[in-house]
Amino acid sequence: MTEDLSPAERYAVARKRAADAATALAPFRDLYDFELDAFQIEACQALEAGKGVLVAAPTGSGKTIVGEFAVHLALAQGRKCFYTTPIKALSNQKYNDLAARYGAANVGLLTGDNSVNAGAPVIVMTTEVLRNMLYAGSRALLGLGYVVMDEVHYLSDRFRGAVWEEVIIHLPESVTLVSLSATVSNAEEFGDWLDTVRGDTRVIVSEHRPVPLWQHVLAGRRMYDLFEEKGDKKEVNPDLVRMLRMENGRPTAGRDKRRGRPQREADRERERRQRSRLWTPSRAEVIDRLDSEGLLPAITFIFSRAGCEAAVQQCLHAGLRLNATADRARVREIVEARTLDIPDQDLHVLGYFEWLEGLERGIAAHHAGMLPTFKEVVEELFVRGLVKAVFATETLALGINMPARSVVLEKLVKWNGEQHADITPGEFTQLTGRAGRRGIDIEGHAVVLWQRGMDPGAVAGLAGARTYPLRSSFKPSYNMAVNLVSQFGRHRSRELLETSFAQFQADRAVVGISRQVQKNEEGLEGYLASMTCHLGDFEEYSRLRRQLKDRETELAKQGAAQRRAAASVALEKLKPGDIIHVPTGKFAGLALVLDPGTQAARGTGRRGSFEHHEGPRPMVLTAQRQVKRLAALDFPVPVEPLDRMRVPKSFNPRSPQSRRDLASALRTKAGHYEPQRHRKQRSEAAEDAEIARLRAEIRQHPCHGCAEREDHARWAERYHRLRRDTRQLERRIEGRTNTIARTFDRVYSLLSELEYLDGDEVTEDGRRLARLYGELDLLASECLRDGVWEGLPPSELAGCVSALVYESRSSDDALPPRLPGGRAKQALAEMVHIWGRLDALEEEHRITAAEGVGQREPDLGFAWAAYRWAEGHGLDAVLSDADMPAGDFVRWCKQVIDVLGQLAAAAPPGGTVGKNARRAIEEMRRGVVAYTSVG
Repeated sequence: MTEDLSPAERYAVARKRAADAATALAPFRDLYDFELDAFQIEACQALEAGKGVLVAAPTGSGKTIVGEFAVHLALAQGRKCFYTTPIKALSNQKYNDLAARYGAANVGLLTGDNSVNAGAPVIVMTTEVLRNMLYAGSRALLGLGYVVMDEVHYLSDRFRGAVWEEVIIHLPESVTLVSLSATVSNAEEFGDWLDTVRGDTRVIVSEHRPVPLWQHVLAGRRMYDLFEEKGDKKEVNPDLVRMLRMENGRPTAGRDKRRGRPQREADRERERRQRSRLWTPSRAEVIDRLDSEGLLPAITFIFSRAGCEAAVQQCLHAGLRLNATADRARVREIVEARTLDIPDQDLHVLGYFEWLEGLERGIAAHHAGMLPTFKEVVEELFVRGLVKAVFATETLALGINMPARSVVLEKLVKWNGEQHADITPGEFTQLTGRAGRRGIDIEGHAVVLWQRGMDPGAVAGLAGARTYPLRSSFKPSYNMAVNLVSQFGRHRSRELLETSFAQFQADRAVVGISRQVQKNEEGLEGYLASMTCHLGDFEEYSRLRRQLKDRETELAKQGAAQRRAAASVALEKLKPGDIIHVPTGKFAGLALVLDPGTQAARGTGRRGSFEHHEGPRPMVLTAQRQVKRLAALDFPVPVEPLDRMRVPKSFNPRSPQSRRDLASALRTKAGHYEPQRHRKQRSEAAEDAEIARLRAEIRQHPCHGCAEREDHARWAERYHRLRRDTRQLERRIEGRTNTIARTFDRVYSLLSELEYLDGDEVTEDGRRLARLYGELDLLASECLRDGVWEGLPPSELAGCVSALVYESRSSDDALPPRLPGGRAKQALAEMVHIWGRLDALEEEHRITAAEGVGQREPDLGFAWAAYRWAEGHGLDAVLSDADMPAGDFVRWCKQVIDVLGQLAAAAPPGGTVGKNARRAIEEMRRGVVAYTSVG
């Protein structure tokens, strides 16, 4: 109370209030019905003082408040603010939030799909849109005062991360940057880089979660706390440790020999009963348990789209109903209003009625395969409390404002595109960060389901770790190179690229590597002393031993190569109708050759949507009715036909009945054959003259007779291993210096050879490339230059353009994709031919896949679907042929439309491509593809 203060103290308080009232922060704070946290106030004050800020804070902590303050400052100062996000859904959500607060007249939206009020002082956009504006020198940049980069940790994304660095480097110096990031372990390093390239930047890190998070493990019918408090320390709950021991069959009780036999038997019986309770509860049981504990709404993360859909069905079949009658009616009202524009004939195709039934019961799935409108309805109903249980893939954790009271993780392993791998501490933190709604819940709950073999200590390690480093994925693309040279010339462009975060991190890493080299050199001196032998030069002796080992290894590899070569020759002799026995691999056993696959071998490249395979790749029908294209890896030894049979001309590999009939005939014809036996290859080491010479020299060497020879040899092995490691570190130091600039030099050289660049000048073809953004930017430009798409009707053009954006989720190319007819088929073949030429040129210029610059092989898997949709066929027919979820179909169509828009702007005047690209956009933007997500 000010009445208790002295006059001087009351005067000081009054002055502080007057000073606070004069700032922009005071009226901003009045816009919210809660007090701002300390980190939010600190960041806002830094912004008002003219500094850039990097705010790293947990999910749900309210760091977007700082971004909204930048909007507030821009409007107060009569300047512009661009609010960028990584995904269109988050842009749409932020647009609605800001429009509601500052009025629709003051806020616009640019996402590629939508353009709303583009002249407004506040524009929400995807980061790619701002990058394109910067390269185009857009007039919209005039008067720009602030740029908010929400979810800036996306610059780690290996596919899109470079865009964030491009924007940060190229923004005018007068623009104040507000960077909002999830909690990362190297925020200070990132902040140091921002300080270098953007000027004075304040780094504000908050580890505090506004809603405390409790960690649990659910096993059977019981929920255990993951941690047990012991004073100031947290330890893994001993009950969970005991459960693991019981599951492994190791007794934890009854070990005391002083106990009587009856007591030990009682202990063992109690453990047997406890072990019988160690089971993973079903999805319906988990939701029911959370409901009874008052822990809904909950998000259950399942790393599979099919798993999410199956979970909803399992809950429905179990009779779960989480909504009261009034809530069910409200759900139906909202759903029908939001889906009013979807044609009735499409509802059944989209699974609308099954989806609606789940929503009415308060249960839903959320994943990228869903129609965008369906996902948005789920998000809206969840936030309103009308959906209580959502089964989602990890994509939901990326920015969408959809917090829950509880988060459930079914498993701690997910498919990363190449293999099943443990989730990282960063991923665990990102997923569980959804638990606990600020202003609603007093605490959040993260629940991991017990799985057989689960290690509670490992779970505790995930929950307790905060290692989520930000790593640059920056690389100079072809489009970036021509845009940079156009604006700055070659020399200045090279300097700009060396200011990237990627080079900043590489240079910092060199310091640590150099220190390690120095330590290694000290260790080498010690090892050299320990391997000294009084009988002779032990380094020379160990070198002879190493040469012998290397020669033996080389001969073993030569033998394996000879066997592979013989196997490849045998495969080349196969003909359709040959019955073979596949010796190894997933499809080992009897198989019928449908296509020898020699053309498939010639059609593969060193990178692309299909893996590189050496030798023929026969397509076979297995005895288990599967049609698969096999790889050379499936034939480590030569294979010979066991017999032959006729393949009917009517055989259709897509028909289950055709496969069943022919597989039955195969088993009848050749079921009695035994697998081929192959004699072992003789060892060539015994007859090799070099090996004989080395063995003789070793026996004659003075050190061979040393009593401590093997002890010296161990030190010598350590010496050579450390010397090899040291040389690798030295090569890493050489490789990290000017790495980005060296890659740019190679890209520049290739573009100069193709006449896109001429010294510091960008040619007419280069200016066309500057307007093409995407993974296959150079391929698209070459196709325009060669007139590959000239004269194609709009629908066929859409089919061809799809190959520039589409990437199949599976690498299984057993069945070739269906292609449009007419001139499109020829154009697609020409696109693949041009890609092959570029691929060879990149190899010549040492532009490697590891650098992330090169052009992947165009994927033709969506061409038929894009063509049919642009032709006007119905959703049911197109999805049936495409065999993909509606959400994926819509997403790929929108990406095709985006590239068609680029082609319309970049195509040479006087041709047909620009006009037909615009017509193709009109023909594709219909039905489910046309639904806007802004409302």
